[in-house]
Amino acid sequence: MTLLLSKFGAMVSYVFSSLGSYFLFCAESFRRIFFPPLSFKLILQQMEFVGARSLVIIIMAAIMVGAVFGIQFGHIFRIFGVESLIGTAASFSLSKELSPVIGSFLVTGRAGSAMAAEIANMKINEQIDAMKVMAVNPVAYLASPRIVASILMVPLLAGFFTVFGVLSAYVIGVLLFDVDTGIFIDKIRWLNKPSDIVEGLQKAAIFGAIYSSVSCYKGFQARGGAQGVGRATTEAVVISLVIILVSDYFLSYLQMRGLLQ
Repeated sequence: MTLLLSKFGAMVSYVFSSLGSYFLFCAESFRRIFFPPLSFKLILQQMEFVGARSLVIIIMAAIMVGAVFGIQFGHIFRIFGVESLIGTAASFSLSKELSPVIGSFLVTGRAGSAMAAEIANMKINEQIDAMKVMAVNPVAYLASPRIVASILMVPLLAGFFTVFGVLSAYVIGVLLFDVDTGIFIDKIRWLNKPSDIVEGLQKAAIFGAIYSSVSCYKGFQARGGAQGVGRATTEAVVISLVIILVSDYFLSYLQMRGLLQ
């Protein structure tokens, strides 16, 4: 019993210690965004890495998700004779929920893992220590530009996800369920509001900050050679996905209550 309590206490201590270290890292990363100002070139490089290189996979995933939605919603709505609501259901669910969540998942798997692996490799090879010797702040140089780029680009990618997902649902609705184009568009305008899109973009920006900060933090905490790089990368992706899912619930609740506009 004593051993069990000791292990439990050690686990709780580790969790709170890790959380404290992570929040201190986030505070330093966001502070370095403004003091001193970041290099615009570094931010552009990371925006290209996070955004442009993720665009193809985002579009492919959006087309498939939109097509599946079109088929599933079409079968359900056909029972009630309201196939024209395919576009409404697809655009509403994509803009508010699936585009930011699935989009951030894809970016986390592609860009977040690369961030963690790159920084972890630099940490283990003592390149970060060399930066400190040269009076270069590693957080400002490595973490802050990645966080800024993710906050800016993930909402943009979520927007592309929504557009191509709705277009894919439109093709399915027209070809398989004989939905009129005008009615399809009119039903979207009838139910969906600009605030729905804004709420989805808000989520995407927050998710971008989450995955990038967690990935950079895990990279800076890497230890133990090549195994440490792999461990840091795996933990960065898994923890980011879990936090995104948990935060998605709370963000949805706050938006539903009108507390996050």
